[in-house]
Amino acid sequence: MRLLFVVIVAALLSGCETAWITANEVVDKLPAPTIENDTSKSGAADWVQATGYAPISLQPGATRQQKVVMAMRASKLRAYQELVGVVHGQYIFGTTTVQDMVMQRDSFKAAVAGFVRGARVVKTYPIQDDTYATILEVDMSQLQRAWIN
Repeated sequence: MRLLFVVIVAALLSGCETAWITANEVVDKLPAPTIENDTSKSGAADWVQATGYAPISLQPGATRQQKVVMAMRASKLRAYQELVGVVHGQYIFGTTTVQDMVMQRDSFKAAVAGFVRGARVVKTYPIQDDTYATILEVDMSQLQRAWIN
């Protein structure tokens, strides 16, 4: 009986050793783990565009040419405002007034604040006769790197 017990224990222990060696061999043959580098992803540009519009006839100026130049500037600033809203988000404040279960007044205000560095003008062009448009774009990955640094 003891001999049978010793043989079974020896077989089990030798089996464990074999399994341990086999597991080590499998681990050794596995390829080395690769750690994905986030900078490789950040090399790709992630462009975001915003368009600003401005009416020409409502701009201050003595001549049509002066009004066009002012509309170009106003549309560019409006495009920057849109970009800031995309990059930093918008603050929205709203109120609703209800009296006798009838809505009396519903209003909201929106505001944006922030800075955008590295934006470039893609296109500035007139739309029909009285509107000017400017398209700006910015690389979001560049903005994220600026925040990190």
